[in-house]
Amino acid sequence: MTSQSIIQGIVLLLYLISMIMVGFVFYKKNTTHADYILGDRGMNVWVTSMSAQASDMSGWLLMGLPGTAYLLGVGTTEAIWTAIGLALGTYLNWLIVAKPLRKYTQIAGNSITIPDFLQNRFKSKSSVLRIFSALFILIFFTVYTSSMFAAGAKLFDYIFGMGYFPALILSVFVVTAYTFLGGFKAVCWTDLFQGLLMFVAIVIVPCVMFKELNGSGFEWSELGNVSLGVTKGFGAMSIVSAIAWGLGYFGQPHILTRFMAIKSSKEIKPARRIAMVWVIISLAMAVLVGMLANPFLKEMMASGQLADGILDANGMLLDSEKVFMVLVQHMFPTIIAGIFLSAVLAAIMSTADSQLLVASSSFSSDIYNTIFNKNASEKTLLNVSRITILVIAVIACLLALDPNSSVFEIVAHAWAGFGAAFGPVILCSLFWKRCNEKGALAGVISGGAVALLWAYVPAAIWGENIPTIFTTYEIIPGFIVSLALIFIVSLATKAPSKEVIEEFESVKTADI
Repeated sequence: MTSQSIIQGIVLLLYLISMIMVGFVFYKKNTTHADYILGDRGMNVWVTSMSAQASDMSGWLLMGLPGTAYLLGVGTTEAIWTAIGLALGTYLNWLIVAKPLRKYTQIAGNSITIPDFLQNRFKSKSSVLRIFSALFILIFFTVYTSSMFAAGAKLFDYIFGMGYFPALILSVFVVTAYTFLGGFKAVCWTDLFQGLLMFVAIVIVPCVMFKELNGSGFEWSELGNVSLGVTKGFGAMSIVSAIAWGLGYFGQPHILTRFMAIKSSKEIKPARRIAMVWVIISLAMAVLVGMLANPFLKEMMASGQLADGILDANGMLLDSEKVFMVLVQHMFPTIIAGIFLSAVLAAIMSTADSQLLVASSSFSSDIYNTIFNKNASEKTLLNVSRITILVIAVIACLLALDPNSSVFEIVAHAWAGFGAAFGPVILCSLFWKRCNEKGALAGVISGGAVALLWAYVPAAIWGENIPTIFTTYEIIPGFIVSLALIFIVSLATKAPSKEVIEEFESVKTADI
């Protein structure tokens, strides 16, 4: 291990210790299950906005997206359109969903989880909808969390050269430790600082790259082959699929819970403004990092600044998702590089902690407390949540054992699963009073199932020769099928009761 790696390791270690200390600070403040899961709905504007965006973007922002954009041509085009879709989805989610969800979840039995809200929304005496929703959350979040653990492993392996498996174990331990201890408040407050660190890093890095390339006489026309239109290998369907990432926002439990936890519905608007500034700049800069990295690394290679074994015979990184880390380590003084590498860790931790917490809350509140122990005490539910975090972490770790796994691809599948299973149901629950429990159940099951089958079955049948229609991002067919079945089943079955309709109407005028 070089002296540079040791210093950067110390910086990362100090960062990790500070995050875990936050967990210890909030450990004894979580006296109830609701405290641990939703922070007693006491988050302020800055914490809500930064936590929502930091937990949203994950290690994908500093690894997956720049790595895709780094693959000039089709890769960059995909990254650009995906970023556009995500920015639109973020805005619409804050504009359309955030405020009514904050009000409705409190009015409907003070719901603290999405499955809990769906049961209370329809005044259901059955727990079928709640249990199926919780199961999908457990499945997709376990997969999603595995991608964050894999991203953390790549970071630690790159810095310390410790091998992928030991790096994976370290990644799992760090994220799990402070989530286990601190719960929702610790997660949100650390997300605030992690979101700010991510923002600073993703803005400074491309600015320095631009300045240095400009000073080297680089011909900017070399980047002119990137097209936003239909190009060879990236047709109209690919553009639609990339933009469709935005649909996923309406069904992401780890983002929706931030809306549920803000102090007042009146604070949604200022929080939305903060969030949109953060997300638009961050996405644009992440794509720019990838685009500029190609010529920048070639300039560095020509001047002998890059170590052997980083690039292949064609002058491309062996692992494109490490592009941000490679740039940071070779562009900045050792301590500054360590701080910016901590931003990668911040991106990973800010999402993985949220996923672990939401998944554990779904098991403790929506499965354990519903099926196994309906009279469980607050202390019991709190302990079950913490134990569940450990179990999910172990399973996610096993799923992340492949060192060649793509963070971008794993996130894409999990994102589609949530978007298709919960997006249509959340929208219909908030805005269509004729929606009933049977329709919601049909939507959750069909959306999640179609997304899963669409992602894996065609490849198993046709291999690399998949028919064009099945190359469509799975969130699109999943979302359409879910929405269609919600309408069809709701209209074909008994209308909601008068009590349900009255509560639905009361949300419109409520001020919480």
